[in-house]
Amino acid sequence: MTELASPGQLRAALLRWTLFLSPLLLMLGFFSGAASGSGEGNVWFFGLTKPALYPPAATFGIVWSALYLVMGLALAMVVTARGATGRGLAIGLFAVQLVLNLAWSPVFFGMEDISGALLLLLAIDLAVVLTLWAFHRVRPLAAGLLLPYLGWVLFATVLNWQFLVANPQL
Repeated sequence: MTELASPGQLRAALLRWTLFLSPLLLMLGFFSGAASGSGEGNVWFFGLTKPALYPPAATFGIVWSALYLVMGLALAMVVTARGATGRGLAIGLFAVQLVLNLAWSPVFFGMEDISGALLLLLAIDLAVVLTLWAFHRVRPLAAGLLLPYLGWVLFATVLNWQFLVANPQL
């Protein structure tokens, strides 16, 4: 026997990891936002001048929920790629970009630091690009699943910059 696991066992492992990682990422994202006071009840944010590009507030919860679930699937695809060259690096880069991602809400909403949040987003942009590159080396489909996330963080970077321009007093 030359196989370590049957195709059915590999699919089951992917399903188990996805069912663990997707809700975990969703929960981490929720707690990051909730702990930092993001959302409708934030008096500081309510008082900011909103750029024209700012979408309806409900958009953020919907988009981030979908992105975290898909990110969990992409990560599960890489985690279950046992023996793949670059797997450890890909998982490590994913962890780095996730920590940076989870730090954004506390910096922007909690510390009320628009400039610091913009610098953090630039680091997130780079970390996501590197994660995409590493995921592509392990599982190209996993990298493809992260493309909407890259698009959203690039949009967030532009939006954060517009908040800075619209609120120069901060």
